[in-house]
Amino acid sequence: MAINLMQDTNMPPDPESNIYATIGEDGFARLVSAFYNGVKTDPILSPMYPIDDLEGAELRLREFLIQRLGGPTRYSEARGHPRLRMRHAPFPIDIHARNRWVQLMENAMVEAKLPADVVVTLRPYFANTATFMMNR
Repeated sequence: MAINLMQDTNMPPDPESNIYATIGEDGFARLVSAFYNGVKTDPILSPMYPIDDLEGAELRLREFLIQRLGGPTRYSEARGHPRLRMRHAPFPIDIHARNRWVQLMENAMVEAKLPADVVVTLRPYFANTATFMMNR
């Protein structure tokens, strides 16, 4: 887990940092699996994912989310710094792709039956991150 040394210790903890403690490995596995089930048949997003490496893509997203949202740092141990924009630069991410990614993640949160307080916290995180990935 990344620690922000500049964070004011009088500030309440970031609510995103508690998600792993709430849903654990199983919650992230359900979420990411449901998301990739949607990606497989999506006409906008599926062309961006290598059909022969969907399992790898699923593992990378799951490990990234686990690390980013309060869990073990396996993602960085295996792949180094996330460098999200750099890793997504080869893919044409426009407003349509961004919106579809968010919609599939919304669907996945419902399918994974995540607790309402987790959904409320994840919704803006996913929307903001998807916007940040736009490159077209």
